Amino acid sequence: MQKNILHLDLDTFFVSCERLIDSRLQNRPLLVGGTGDRGVVAACSYETRLYGVHSGMSMTVARRLCPQAVVIKGNSGIYTKYSHLVTEIIKEQVPVFEKASVDEFYADLTGMDKFHGTYKYASELRQKIMKDSGLPISFGLSCNKIVSKVATGEAKPNNQLKIDSGFEKSFLAPLSIRKIPSVGEKTYQILRNLGVDTVSVVQQMPVELMVSALGANGMTIWKRAQGIDNAPLIPFHERKSISTERTFNKDTIDTARLRTTIFAMAENLAFQLRRANKLAGTLSIKIRYSDFNTYSKQTKITYSSADHTIIPKALELFEKLYNRRLLVRLVGVKFTDIVSGNYQINLFDDTEEMLSLYNAMDHVREKYGELSIMRASSLGAKTIGRFQNPFNGEPPVLLAHRKQ
Repeated sequence: MQKNILHLDLDTFFVSCERLIDSRLQNRPLLVGGTGDRGVVAACSYETRLYGVHSGMSMTVARRLCPQAVVIKGNSGIYTKYSHLVTEIIKEQVPVFEKASVDEFYADLTGMDKFHGTYKYASELRQKIMKDSGLPISFGLSCNKIVSKVATGEAKPNNQLKIDSGFEKSFLAPLSIRKIPSVGEKTYQILRNLGVDTVSVVQQMPVELMVSALGANGMTIWKRAQGIDNAPLIPFHERKSISTERTFNKDTIDTARLRTTIFAMAENLAFQLRRANKLAGTLSIKIRYSDFNTYSKQTKITYSSADHTIIPKALELFEKLYNRRLLVRLVGVKFTDIVSGNYQINLFDDTEEMLSLYNAMDHVREKYGELSIMRASSLGAKTIGRFQNPFNGEPPVLLAHRKQ
């Protein structure tokens, strides 16, 4: 059966949310992000892009390029609220969907041609989202995820585009090679040095040449340029919490050891959030004393996955909860109220240096393992429980050997 994959993307999501709650911002150049001189642009309106502004750019540079822009710090709580609203609408209307990020979705409409017509159904879904949420949204419809995603990009702003079966290559051919997902700045420069500027050039190249130049990624890019993509949809399953605990071999009252363990667990869980593009809105600390009495304390935090936001809060909660007169048997850290969202969503006050540091540390962990790089403050707690991708839809692993 011919696949029909729909890709939906909320246009300039943060900007659209801000304009929804303040109509005075309509049609004005708008920057959302860090308001300080060292802040980062989290989102920008189409008006600012005409001046060369883009997300991830230094706010200082963005202001210099577009001095007339209105700068807003942003509110992640508002963006999460509208993301949930759109998610619920899609969940009610389609049989299978994947939430790729806070503002991006895939839906499998295969087989619906018999009853509705997939393009008609997708159009009605888009109209319903715009009516019920008040937010602009674009979509692309084709036989696979990659072509649909590229089609959405070509449809923007606030429009829709269907690529009929058999026309995938001709649709992609005239586009810039940068339109292909997985072609970043470094890959683009390598391809330009090879004389590649449009997708059509890659379509005519031998796959062996692409692999020779780019390795395994060359094969991926070549297939995508041909309109070939067999990646399945990952059915939407939003995990509500992640946690880790440590039961000590011997009950302890060593406060330095306890703080180090809390620090290391919070650091690791924050990394798990970032690698899955998740944010946590609630943090809790658990302590079990030698008499087996167990206590916990939680606090709301601004949706975040940043160490420097989460770790101090975790240590602060521990200090409030800990009774220094009793030996401790177990400590634990838990994140709840988890939502999808790109890491930049909580960088409104952060610097380019901080963003670069997190990216570098996470890259090392992904390549060499979670213990390959740690902060000095967590070096004494290497034996805490760690796990692989808690957001893969699988239930948490039960550690039968763990002492309670």
